Amino acid sequence: MPILNNRSSFGLEGAVFLVSALIGLNYLRLAWTLDQNGLSVMTARLPYWDFTNLWGGGRMALEGHVDYLFSPDIYRATLRSMLSPLLLDQEWSYPPSMLLIGAPLASIPIFPAYLIWNAATLAFLYSVAGWMGLKRWQRVAILLSPSVLLSIIFGQNGVLTASLLIGGLFLAPSRPLLAGVFFGLLTLKPHLGILVPFCLLAAGNYRAIASAALTTLAIVVATGCLFGWNVWASFLGVTNPLMRAIMEAPYPQHYHMNAMTFFAMARSFGAGLTFSYGIQILATLLTIVLTVRLWRRKDIEDHAKVAVTGILALCATPYGYTYDAAPLAFGVAILTWQRLIPIPLLAIGWLWPLFNHLINGEFFSLGALVPSAIALVAIRALRPSRKSAEQMSTDKAAKAS
Repeated sequence: MPILNNRSSFGLEGAVFLVSALIGLNYLRLAWTLDQNGLSVMTARLPYWDFTNLWGGGRMALEGHVDYLFSPDIYRATLRSMLSPLLLDQEWSYPPSMLLIGAPLASIPIFPAYLIWNAATLAFLYSVAGWMGLKRWQRVAILLSPSVLLSIIFGQNGVLTASLLIGGLFLAPSRPLLAGVFFGLLTLKPHLGILVPFCLLAAGNYRAIASAALTTLAIVVATGCLFGWNVWASFLGVTNPLMRAIMEAPYPQHYHMNAMTFFAMARSFGAGLTFSYGIQILATLLTIVLTVRLWRRKDIEDHAKVAVTGILALCATPYGYTYDAAPLAFGVAILTWQRLIPIPLLAIGWLWPLFNHLINGEFFSLGALVPSAIALVAIRALRPSRKSAEQMSTDKAAKAS
């Protein structure tokens, strides 16, 4: 199904896509320029830095040492013995269900596993874009967007989670059972799915809700059967507090430079934890209200709902980084092609992941303002005109009589 108002020209937006792709591909080149120790000259780490957690955790589970994941000192020492003695400290940060992906990948050496992981997730995102009716060049543009390239450079899971979120939202009205499966799989990184239940409830899509619940239950049971039921207690007792402590560490930490949340923004201005959480809660509540109102409306076509919701999802979480921002690229592309936002906003949203860390480092953490502003502009453009509202009221009155 083609996108409504889809422009076939490759004009100014094409220039944005081309410039950003060249910059992003140069980042990829620098990340894979290695020194004599096999470390990236750009990051002074292994080039597939984040993927080492997925692969290393999976390898430990395959070798019968799943308990290592919940002992940070042992986990770090084991990773160094597997990969490099120069490896900096890392932590297992995922729900144990992520082992359902990590363990199969860990059955082969890390470099081919890294290539398979990126190829599979990119193919998934390309397919989702195809379901939404995007042309081939538009799908390729999204694959070469900065947020997608940043995710694949480090072997992150941002491409997978974006595919599950965007694909699930788009399929929900027509194929609710499959959409529910996607949403169940999104629990592998649940903080990006905060808005999903509210979308489904607002649309009255109870079949998708039931499918998501059953899929989540199946994932929990499969994880427990394969890796031991104590992994869930360990996740709640060790991993969850550890990741919260990392998020709440005194600002700034090096990883804060890639943050794109209202929580991080408040911290960058010197706010304490309580006030920062308060700001984030207000932002999350606002995104929920906007999402519910959006999905209750019958006069907005699905592409716009999906695009805006994907962008709002980045505003709803306190734990989001530039490598999670693929829904932003997807969203601004769709909204531009539907003429709901101007090309300058496309350029800002598209390029922002490349410059977010520079702004955070030199000034304040302003990353959350970009997706929120774009979403608000699109929502305003989607407001029915007074004439349309009067016509709808007339139609309702005619039906009532």
